[in-house]
Amino acid sequence: MQTLSITVGDLLEQNAKERPDHEAVVYADRGLRYSYREFDQVCRDTARSLMGLGVKRGENIAVWSTNTPEWLTLQFATGKMGAVLVTVNTSYRAAELEYLLKQSDSTTLVLIESFRDHSYVDTLYEIIPELKASVPGNLQSEKLPKLKNVIILGDRAFSGMMTWSELLAMKDSTSEEELNQRMRELEPDDVINMQYTSGTTGFPKGVMLTHNNLVNNAYNIAHCMKLTEADRMCIPVPFFHCFGCVLGTLACVTVGATMVPVQEFNPELVLKTVQDKKCTALHGVPTMFIAELNHPNFEQYDLSSLRTGIMAGSNCPIEVMKGVVNKMGADEITIAYGQTESSPVITQTRTDDPIELRVSTVGRVLPNVEAKIVDPVSGLELPPGEQGELCTRGYHVMKGYYNDPKATAEAIDEDGWLHTGDLAVVDENGYFKITGRLKDMIIRGGENIYPREIEEFLYQHPQILDVQVVGVPDIKYGEEVSAWIILKDGASLTAEELREYCKGKISRHKIPKYIAFVREYPMTASGKIQKFKLREKAREAFELI
Repeated sequence: MQTLSITVGDLLEQNAKERPDHEAVVYADRGLRYSYREFDQVCRDTARSLMGLGVKRGENIAVWSTNTPEWLTLQFATGKMGAVLVTVNTSYRAAELEYLLKQSDSTTLVLIESFRDHSYVDTLYEIIPELKASVPGNLQSEKLPKLKNVIILGDRAFSGMMTWSELLAMKDSTSEEELNQRMRELEPDDVINMQYTSGTTGFPKGVMLTHNNLVNNAYNIAHCMKLTEADRMCIPVPFFHCFGCVLGTLACVTVGATMVPVQEFNPELVLKTVQDKKCTALHGVPTMFIAELNHPNFEQYDLSSLRTGIMAGSNCPIEVMKGVVNKMGADEITIAYGQTESSPVITQTRTDDPIELRVSTVGRVLPNVEAKIVDPVSGLELPPGEQGELCTRGYHVMKGYYNDPKATAEAIDEDGWLHTGDLAVVDENGYFKITGRLKDMIIRGGENIYPREIEEFLYQHPQILDVQVVGVPDIKYGEEVSAWIILKDGASLTAEELREYCKGKISRHKIPKYIAFVREYPMTASGKIQKFKLREKAREAFELI
């Protein structure tokens, strides 16, 4: 397959010309619908408004919001007028938000009033006390000298902030031709999106992604799913994460499919949306699919329209995958693997792969993508079947980390290979299996133990809904195995019963010494389980060194 050389803004424009009346966006719970022609015009109006506000090409605009229509509009409006969209994790609190705004040099912040029990407005006033007394569009902040504009979604006025409708009123100060001229100036290799890594370890870094990175990755993802304009994709994964805005919205636009976003994840709302809007594709992290499959009203919904989708974001348990195929009917569901630094997908299963491969591997590399397994110590490439670090090279590798050349050089070597930090093996046919994180590997008395192997085994227990395995410190062996388990509703299981279940089935040194039953895991908002937090909790829970 050829690589595309087109900007995000031109891509949408192309769709508006080729399929003007085809549904582009449907918000089921809002009764909102845009054809491709209408959506393109809304994005053009927003792009002209941002230019009217004085936003220049290459300037950074942060968005802190759930999957609202305005978020979606901003994605393509910035793609037209050349600003860089900086996506903010919806679970961020004051310190994290302040860090991101400062590190990203954002000049503009677009935000919703609140999310769940968290007032975003109060948090912003806490970080920037000068905001309340400032003139909208002319913020002077000591902590955040680059930040000038704060735009609130909705029509309720807040001191120092501009409303979304006030922003849109600025569109007439920029002509359609001025926007066209700006679009002509953009290059496919321009950075258009800045995603902050989820923070499963250390401080998040700003991953700089270009039009080329994103458009080609999205197009190849769609190709692997056999997505066409006839498809309607339910997107309950957050837009601020690549899963939502690349595997979701942008993949749809590369082929002219219909986007059906869900503003905030709710398992029953997802089931209802798939049924009512006859969605053919559904995305989700494993915990989302687990919640949908185990919802008490699951059987009441008609999901017969489902064909495909993607399960990704964290390890995909085999039993959950089987449930999605057999109970939800998404028999062409795919699994994708990657990371933000690779735009994000590196490998993906295909719709016609045998079920065994679709439940046991993360598929083959996307078109025009290279991948290899290397020895983490020597850096030499390993043959099929041998475990090592997965490295990748191609159009999808990020431009780098924002204002962090040292971290960029550590991640991407001189030959252009991105080092993922993930342990994997590849078979003779090019199918990859992720076996863990380099940092997650447990070394017990000199034996290498891979948490994924134990997790897959424990998932087979009929009482277990979800399980995470992490290494914990041990005086005698260096590390021991701990298992954190969520039981199914109404299930009862003791630690001793679980160890008995393991005996004779897995090696003695792999049987968890420490077992904790919990209701939930510490997670990032994009659904990644923070294993480092489980390790921290283990010290206290098991009174370890």
